[in-house]
Amino acid sequence: MKKTPTQRPVQAEGLPKPVGPYSPAVVFEHLVFVSGQGAIDPATGLLAGLDVESQTEQVFDNLEAILKAAGSDLGHVIRCGVFLVDMRDFGAMNAVYARRFGDHRPARTTVAVSSLPHAGLRVEIDAVASLL
Repeated sequence: MKKTPTQRPVQAEGLPKPVGPYSPAVVFEHLVFVSGQGAIDPATGLLAGLDVESQTEQVFDNLEAILKAAGSDLGHVIRCGVFLVDMRDFGAMNAVYARRFGDHRPARTTVAVSSLPHAGLRVEIDAVASLL
């Protein structure tokens, strides 16, 4: 009998509620697929600053909380997708990204988008990671 692959949604305490009908992350087999995370501060429900640096920091805080709830961490991220409203923010976002990942270098795609689903949001990042 063939084993059926399993998947489970991941919810993390203290994170903003998704703005649509999706899970913050889904674990499938040994992988964690994290939905795009914006810079909403879960403590206030507000955007974590207007500049891309503070927003990228908050995005990483949200990613880390979801990965931890799933049984993973930033060191196990395999791939990221980065969505920027303005490519002039690339250098500033990239500096925070490099610092938060340290020596770990996941595969990555970075694209410019015309807008993101929250007024003032400058960056969104999704991720795929392996379980610990």
